[in-house]
Amino acid sequence: MVDVLSNAINTIKNNETVGNDWCVVPDTRLVKAVLDVMKTSNYITGYEPFENGSHTMLKVGLSKKINNIGTIRPRYAVRLVDYQRYEERYIPSKDFGILIISTPKGIVTNREAKEKKIGGRLLAYVY
Repeated sequence: MVDVLSNAINTIKNNETVGNDWCVVPDTRLVKAVLDVMKTSNYITGYEPFENGSHTMLKVGLSKKINNIGTIRPRYAVRLVDYQRYEERYIPSKDFGILIISTPKGIVTNREAKEKKIGGRLLAYVY
């Protein structure tokens, strides 16, 4: 596994497409932070950790509200003035989806980053 976040996002996307109620993804701090952002935006119902042998995994509850989800590679550095360009590129319409951004203040959505007036690196998009 080279990119744990991309693997987790693809697992969520595939299980959402099939219509499953939950899926299992690896437990890392980055994946948890992205899942927290998705939970506050109501794209997932929640997650809970469980032991799978010697590894800890996360059982993610799917809300069936995701139309598309994906990681952004390379992880572009964005300034406050660049958000509009990336929103037009990755989100189909205004106020329909979110960009997930890693900032010095933590992992937030594009709306929160604009309110806090901070830049960061693009991680993923969800709509």
